[in-house]
Amino acid sequence: MPQFIRKILHALVMLLMKTLAGLSPGARHVLFAGNGSADALCEHIRRSGVRRLLVVTDKPLRDLGVTDRALRVLAASEVELVIYDGVLPNPTYAQVAEGTAIARRERSEAVLAIGGGSAIDAGKIIAASATSDEDPASWVGFGKVKHDVLPVYAIPTTSGTGSEATMGAVISNSETHEKGVISGSTLLPAAAALDAGLITGLPPHITAATGMDALTHGIEAYIGTWERGTRKADARIAVKMIFDHLPAAYRNGADMEARNGMAMGAWYAGVAINQVNVGNVHAIAHQLGGKYGIPHGLANALVLPHVLEFCREEARDALAELAVLVGAGSAGESPAALADKFIAAVRDLRTSVGIPDGSDLLRAEDFGHLADLALAEGFGYPAPRLLDRATVLAILGRIAG
Repeated sequence: MPQFIRKILHALVMLLMKTLAGLSPGARHVLFAGNGSADALCEHIRRSGVRRLLVVTDKPLRDLGVTDRALRVLAASEVELVIYDGVLPNPTYAQVAEGTAIARRERSEAVLAIGGGSAIDAGKIIAASATSDEDPASWVGFGKVKHDVLPVYAIPTTSGTGSEATMGAVISNSETHEKGVISGSTLLPAAAALDAGLITGLPPHITAATGMDALTHGIEAYIGTWERGTRKADARIAVKMIFDHLPAAYRNGADMEARNGMAMGAWYAGVAINQVNVGNVHAIAHQLGGKYGIPHGLANALVLPHVLEFCREEARDALAELAVLVGAGSAGESPAALADKFIAAVRDLRTSVGIPDGSDLLRAEDFGHLADLALAEGFGYPAPRLLDRATVLAILGRIAG
């Protein structure tokens, strides 16, 4: 299909999606923040009347004792806990099925996800699957989870995906390696806790990758074409906090000011994308995670500067505003110069936290299929410039090796 026709169709799809999003019901979201906030969230869950709780997490966190620390208030209460710790990076429908079977067997009344975005995303779809016989793969898209789901609570142990603040979840098909985005107001966590005390042991490379993930969310929300809610204000806070705190959190994981700053920055970024969705960085990065198992934050970090270069003219003014925000330039400079300075600042930040320019996992023979998937996904995002095949292939070539 010619690109000009794709652009017209994309504009129509974006108008329809924005209209539908405006008609969707709102959802209440409670946030607990600061050291010890996991305890406060657990007390909130207990007071809500939940008596049988499924905890969704991963085995490394459980082995490190992080899960037990997060659950100490509930463990000492009358609430019956059952733990599913089979979540892996880039969670699959098979893992969702395992968790769902436990939730049904134990007659769980709610789900508490403890971990990174993978655990929280899996927890959301387990909560939806526990009350439905539908195939969760049929929910890919927006607003297809129409039934009542188990209440979801979240304690993120990384500062990256912002899934604790969004109504979306990403699940992979283990056979095709394709990622599906399931989104709808019923999946927004009822409450979350940003407890930096649970994050201090996060290794530097994970701190870096997840932090760049959060930065991507803030930037894509800010430069996107939808004007909804407080997305620009939330995105500005997120981008500023991440630029201010990520290097310190990377250098010293015990720096509580930096950890708290990153936790809040990632949350604000999640709030921003919850209003307007993500963009072309995710359209490409999701394919890298699905095909090669590259962690999502790292995939975003690899792709981000290239996509910003691709949409530099269309997003020039927004990028210029971000440059001034993070101190990469001054307000008296031209928007074009400032946009270039912001892209350079993103590259510099990425380098300062040890993230490479490319990955040797990519294979040229896969690029055609990956480009097709990226174009299809990107068609559903309110990005400032619609992706084209030649650009996706060029970006993949630049980050290979």
